[in-house]
Amino acid sequence: MTLNRRSQVVTAGASRSPNRAMMRAVGFGDNDFHKPIVGIANAYSNLTPCNVGIGTLAERAMAALRECGAMPQTFGTITISDGISMGTEGMKYSLVSRDVIADAIETVCNGQSMDALLALGGCDKNMPGAMIAIARINIPSIFVYGGTIKPGHYQGQDLTIVSAFEAVGQHSAGKIDDRTLLEIERHACPGAGSCGGMYTANTMSSAFEALGMSLMNSSTMAAEDGEKSDSTARSAAVLYQAIAQNILPRDIITRRAIENALSVIMAVGGSTNAILHFLAIAHAAEVPLTLDDIETIRQRVPVLCDLKPSGRFVATDLHRAGGIPQVMKMLLVQGLLHGDCLTITGQTIAEVLADIPAAPAADQEVIRPWERPMYAQGHLAVLKGNLATEGAVAKISGVKVPQITGPARVFDSEEACLAAILAGAIHKGDVVVVRYEGPKGGPGMREMLAPTSAIIGAGLGDSVGLITDGRFSGGTYGLVVGHVAPEAFVGGAIALVQEGDLITIDAHQRLLHLHVSDEELAQRHAQWQPPAPRYTRGVLAKYARLVSSSSLGAVTDGQ
Repeated sequence: MTLNRRSQVVTAGASRSPNRAMMRAVGFGDNDFHKPIVGIANAYSNLTPCNVGIGTLAERAMAALRECGAMPQTFGTITISDGISMGTEGMKYSLVSRDVIADAIETVCNGQSMDALLALGGCDKNMPGAMIAIARINIPSIFVYGGTIKPGHYQGQDLTIVSAFEAVGQHSAGKIDDRTLLEIERHACPGAGSCGGMYTANTMSSAFEALGMSLMNSSTMAAEDGEKSDSTARSAAVLYQAIAQNILPRDIITRRAIENALSVIMAVGGSTNAILHFLAIAHAAEVPLTLDDIETIRQRVPVLCDLKPSGRFVATDLHRAGGIPQVMKMLLVQGLLHGDCLTITGQTIAEVLADIPAAPAADQEVIRPWERPMYAQGHLAVLKGNLATEGAVAKISGVKVPQITGPARVFDSEEACLAAILAGAIHKGDVVVVRYEGPKGGPGMREMLAPTSAIIGAGLGDSVGLITDGRFSGGTYGLVVGHVAPEAFVGGAIALVQEGDLITIDAHQRLLHLHVSDEELAQRHAQWQPPAPRYTRGVLAKYARLVSSSSLGAVTDGQ
């Protein structure tokens, strides 16, 4: 087997070299120094159900790698639970954690000259954080998803974490009583695994399967099912073979492979966050990618899956219906997937999908037949206009009213917005503006799940628009537009909106327009003063100084 970096370091020189002496203390014997040394980036944590099962998967991966003939060495990475921090100041650390995870994995793998990497992740930012690092360090690597949570159940309904957030809005609007609110909260998350709909975690795991960096059919497995552990062991074995064949991430993460991943994201109705993350992954892999490129893909790929948040089903339902391989095969047959792209197995996408049926089974409703899609075009639209000259992102699936023109209701923080919604101060026809929540201004682009869920819960989801320079949870739906760039903190037009200004959101025309003349906007900009940074020390201050525009992926390692 060809060895790359660390195994060469520790086998060089005299047998009593300090490198070898240190490694003997952690279990290396005389015959182990010529074996490939594989880092296992272990995102285990018991602070969130998304990651609580990952520790046992790491142990299974270590055992499988040893059996293959490698020497695994595990190290920890962090996680921030979006579902727990949502609506609090702590949510500012969520996107920041993506880059902390990437930096940590890069630091360990390069600092210790690892030969290969198996990354395990669960909650939202684990996946892009790991993939950014994988693209940077470019050693044989594979990503293993910790698995999805199974749905909760109450009064005959499937529940997810979003059910709990929407119940708060329903309770505030007087639609459910105290007891129902409590029971939904008690039943929403029944065990281990990441949020169950096609929210950000399942979106990114599905995309990595399509990218070729995870095993086929692995992204929709339930965390608590035995097949997830078995798939982890197989992932370890496949990685060992990739080391032998010297298959590198940048052989896989090409422009065409990223287009495959984005096509699958559109087909499954994935999260808006995926756009931000793939801009960053492409940046790490040095692959050109813009928001306009993503819009081109949206226009040619239909939404094929009826999945939450805007649909009916959860990820475990998708798994039973054929999973991501079935969706990919449908796209491949229609010429919307690049079948010649390489996967971590050494096979091409077309080869891996060879035995998958061309059409979904007739006895399920999760994956629609090609001639009867959920939507004829993708759901993640890039909007532009005088309010977002660099672009903004809207999820337009499930939107009954794709266009709204209404008076701006302006808030300089998520908390102020949520308070107004819960107080009944937002009305039909309003366009809510939440600003100074961008990459620099927040900092950290908090997700607006609490306000958007409160709007849905209050019955205003089809009649109120919301725009923000922050982000949205993968669980968000409705006429909402995020990632508005330039952001308010750097003087983007969203900073110049005044209470009562008319704003148009038009999903079909992909337009975000403030009905104020250019002359008036110029006068407002001349009078505008940038606010003082909210943080002057610590990781948030450092992040705010480094981070790019959301239109570039909110990256922190340069343009």
